[in-house]
Amino acid sequence: MKYLCLGYHDENALRAMTPLERIALFDESRAYNDRLRRTGHFVEGKSLQGRQATITLRFEKGHVSVAEGPFAKSKEQLGGLMVLEARDLNQAIQLLSQLPSMRPGGCLEIRPIEDCSNTGEDP
Repeated sequence: MKYLCLGYHDENALRAMTPLERIALFDESRAYNDRLRRTGHFVEGKSLQGRQATITLRFEKGHVSVAEGPFAKSKEQLGGLMVLEARDLNQAIQLLSQLPSMRPGGCLEIRPIEDCSNTGEDP
């Protein structure tokens, strides 16, 4: 089963790290992703630019408004996403609990991905 994993980070915690600490953390995270790839668990992953590059579209009563910044007003911001292959939710939790990039703080949201390709329904 595939799971969408959304990683939320405290950008201030990452900024508080020295450049060498950040490089070491990102290198360790890439190595862990490579290990997940070799074992068939890593399907795809992307890092996102910071909150300053975010635009939010809001749809209300037939109108669209555009706002700079993320939808959520919190210290933890969406920093990346991963599609993970796991036999079940427990294995996904076990694999993601070891993700080095989350060590400075934050949270991961894990959701099963529904396959709509065989139903003829729009996602």
